[in-house]
Amino acid sequence: MDRNSILAIILISLLILGYMFYSSQNIPEQSEIKKADSTVIKSEDSKDAESLFKNDNNSTTQTGSENQQLQYGKFQSFTKGKREVVTIESDLYIAKLSSKGGDLISWELKDYNKWDGVPSQLINDKEGVLFLDFISTDGKDIDSRNLYFKFDNDERNIKISGDQTHTITATLEVEPGKTITKVYKFSGNKFAFNTGVELKNMEEYIPRNYLYKWTKGLTYQEKNSVDESGEAHALVQMNGEVVELDATDDEKKVTREGIIDFIGTKTKYFGAAIKPKDFDGEILMTAESIAYPKTEGMVETYDLSIKIPYSGGTKSQEYLVYLGPLKLDNVENYGLNRMVNLGWWGIRHIGEYIMMPIFNAVHYFIPSWGITIIIFSIFIKLALYPLSITQMKNANKMKILTPEVTKIREKYKDEPQVQQKEMMALYSQYGVNPASGCLPMLLQMPILYSLWTLFRTNIDLRQSEFILWIHDLSVPDTLVHFGTSILGISSISGLALAMGISMFVQQKMTISDPKQKAMVYVMPFMFIFLFSSFPAGLNLYYFMFNVLGIGQQLYINNFAKDRVTSIHDMKKVNKKKGWLATKMEEAQKIAEAQGKVPPGSKGKKGLNPSNPNHRKKKK
Repeated sequence: MDRNSILAIILISLLILGYMFYSSQNIPEQSEIKKADSTVIKSEDSKDAESLFKNDNNSTTQTGSENQQLQYGKFQSFTKGKREVVTIESDLYIAKLSSKGGDLISWELKDYNKWDGVPSQLINDKEGVLFLDFISTDGKDIDSRNLYFKFDNDERNIKISGDQTHTITATLEVEPGKTITKVYKFSGNKFAFNTGVELKNMEEYIPRNYLYKWTKGLTYQEKNSVDESGEAHALVQMNGEVVELDATDDEKKVTREGIIDFIGTKTKYFGAAIKPKDFDGEILMTAESIAYPKTEGMVETYDLSIKIPYSGGTKSQEYLVYLGPLKLDNVENYGLNRMVNLGWWGIRHIGEYIMMPIFNAVHYFIPSWGITIIIFSIFIKLALYPLSITQMKNANKMKILTPEVTKIREKYKDEPQVQQKEMMALYSQYGVNPASGCLPMLLQMPILYSLWTLFRTNIDLRQSEFILWIHDLSVPDTLVHFGTSILGISSISGLALAMGISMFVQQKMTISDPKQKAMVYVMPFMFIFLFSSFPAGLNLYYFMFNVLGIGQQLYINNFAKDRVTSIHDMKKVNKKKGWLATKMEEAQKIAEAQGKVPPGSKGKKGLNPSNPNHRKKKK
């Protein structure tokens, strides 16, 4: 491999690693973030856009503290009442519904905890989610969370398990026969539930349309809020095509119209998705990000709105809502695969249909996720064996030919064109292709990147302990903490250090070119710092991959039947010239016939020392 090819590969690797490093910066815990001063980066037009989205009468939307003093007009009498809470406990979660708004105010997961050990509570808006927002006929902005509904029974603590289901109805009766009804149907063994809204003879109060809303995204669950913000966004899927909204982008709102597959919001490991049934209409997604400069933290929130037309009479709209972990086995049953981040199109298919099934199959027999990663790395190494074996054999032959290459460089150090020609002749003579290591490396890149996304966002690795100082395979395994940040790096990972050492050993075995020896020391050192911010599970995989590579190289060099230990073991070959080599020779002959000197030769322009007619006469 020539110097330009090596530099190209290094630059590509640095770009990829730089992106990975940028998206996984470590920051202080969220308890510190809450105490810090904040700078709010808002959408300038998101509130106005939402007001226009509600209705075309240009009514003004009032929010925040103004909302508490809002006169509700015809709905004023329903803003007072006694708040009651219904608790639904299933095998997977504990949910709470409030009579004030008839909405969902809590969703606590039983089998998942926040980074600090507190059970994961996903709903981020204390006022509740899945509510109605509309402009009334008397021009008032009505938020249904301030209206008191009545539940259909007096049972306030409900337990369901397995295939059991339970339906709860909350009704706001404005007048006899004129109602807003919200229905929830929960299952004992599913994170998804069915819900719906029915308006009956409400045209006197609600003209044209209303919004069905989810606000403020999801509660953050991880210690590293910057890392979690990197995966947080809102998304809508229409006919299989996904459009994402990220709070860090310039665009702060997305509107779409048509048949909606689902609309949702997510963090790194958890998501909320709303699937309207038989819906063809408009949706709106808005975003907001809050930065905390003193702690280098960040929180992103997302509002989702589905615009439901209403022309009077009885109008029902049903939804399926998924609220839980973004585990592929769970979400694919509801067509929510795209909620799980497995990379872009080609990379995603490798991860979803090849890597993930193999990874889960290994874990089926191995309970420890750390051991699963080790076994999985062996499988991947075996799968890549046809690619890596050629690369390793070629690297070994090039190392043996290094003395001969050095002689050629010394002999023709002032004639680079001749030097290159002689080196290519040497490689061809012994059947060595200096560029053969590039193709296997490039072919492995999509696989390695899909593994990076797999380990980075796989919820199964979250809070999974391994051995010694490795307490969580989904976060960096800090071995040494500097106490300060140097170029964004504040600690050294034990597995990243082990990976760097194994990388050094592997390069020491294969690189013999004096011009490339700096890479043996520089690359491992650089990778140790870059990988120190990566999840422990990912570094464990890379470390094992390198160790297996070292073992494979030792076998090829010392025990393989066709091993080559000296130049005397390398057979000279008579390879048929390829099309490119043939064309290059033809071009060279044409140049010589025209009296042109190849670049780098020492003759004068227009003279060809190999042409008798162009030689100078001796004095």
